[in-house]
Amino acid sequence: MSSHTAATKLGLIGKLLLDGEMICESGLHIGAGKGSLDLGGADNPVVKDAFGRPYVPGSSIRGKLRSLLEHASGAISPSELVFLSRRRGQEVRIHQTDDAGDEICLLFGRNPGRMDRASGDHLDTATATPARLTVYDSPLDLDSITQQMRENLDDELTEVKSENAIDRITCQANARTLERVPAGAKFKVRFVVDILCAEDRELVAKLVEGLRLLEDDALGGGGSRGSGRVRFANWSVNWRSRGYYAAGEAEQAVVEAAAATPDLQAAVLASDFADKLA
Repeated sequence: MSSHTAATKLGLIGKLLLDGEMICESGLHIGAGKGSLDLGGADNPVVKDAFGRPYVPGSSIRGKLRSLLEHASGAISPSELVFLSRRRGQEVRIHQTDDAGDEICLLFGRNPGRMDRASGDHLDTATATPARLTVYDSPLDLDSITQQMRENLDDELTEVKSENAIDRITCQANARTLERVPAGAKFKVRFVVDILCAEDRELVAKLVEGLRLLEDDALGGGGSRGSGRVRFANWSVNWRSRGYYAAGEAEQAVVEAAAATPDLQAAVLASDFADKLA
């Protein structure tokens, strides 16, 4: 639980930028939600940019981090979940409370107004909490798709994984295909944490906790079937104070080189880390 209170005053102190790589340990499928099927194409294509290159939407990473942190914090009781969407068959519930020190609501933001709880009375929130965390779309590092990999891919940058769904009554196999970015592909990631008060410095550790949880979980579709295992590497962390934007002050390197997420976590949990965000 954060040391924030209802009386905590907010104002931009600076922005913390975490840059690194996300490496696919197994094939990664972030679905495009395509409504039509191209002749000869995969049943479930991956999302691509205007140039036909796969990328990972920031919303996919952000949503997965939030879900993992909610479960890890035990913040998934029905009385603490509110409906973000109540469309039939597409219900979405997220954690939200009125507690001023709730780290998840501080990191990901809190909407004001009346919201339906999964269980119990309505939640009436009078105050909006600005989200501290921004997650950018992650472009594919094209150099990570080697010539040897390209020779074995079904498309220039992606592979097609064939799967079978077995009917439990007839035992008939129904074939389906899943387009994936191959293992070994790398994406460039950037996370930005807005520090709006001294207490916000505590939230950086919560973000890194979510990154470590993600490395032992799965991103995107087909996670329980082997897809979506990722790890992060080659972290650099830079601090841009308010003076950087107002007076052109220099950017400060907080963590210059962290080879893996455990190294990043050790740097963030160090006793002198918070003093660097001033």
